[in-house]
Amino acid sequence: MSTERWAGDSLQSGVTAFRRAEQLLDDRRPLDALKALGTLPETEDENASVQLLAARAYLASAQLWRAESAFLRVLELDPADHYARFALGRCLQRQSRLPEARAQLRMAAAMDPRPEYQEALGEVSASIALRRGA
Repeated sequence: MSTERWAGDSLQSGVTAFRRAEQLLDDRRPLDALKALGTLPETEDENASVQLLAARAYLASAQLWRAESAFLRVLELDPADHYARFALGRCLQRQSRLPEARAQLRMAAAMDPRPEYQEALGEVSASIALRRGA
């Protein structure tokens, strides 16, 4: 996480909140992670790491509109973030916005051909094909 922008005590408290939120999200406690982040997503709007962590917590807690917004912010800050594209694709998939999801998943898979990206792309493409056939 880039923390150079935080100063003095706010640096320490920001880093502590970020690390605590990371741990809570790893422990599958996304709502607690969001509480631990507090106002960091608002005060650190230019920090892609903070935005990504918040987006992941929103997605894990099924706050899909907030997750989408946060992933889009990450991509504004770092268009090459393949994970944010993948997660945005999953978020859109959960909203049944399959063509939009497929577009994001295609980009993620093109940027980094990880198996989970390829599988997600195949899953969404198959769902689209099934809908067309129905």
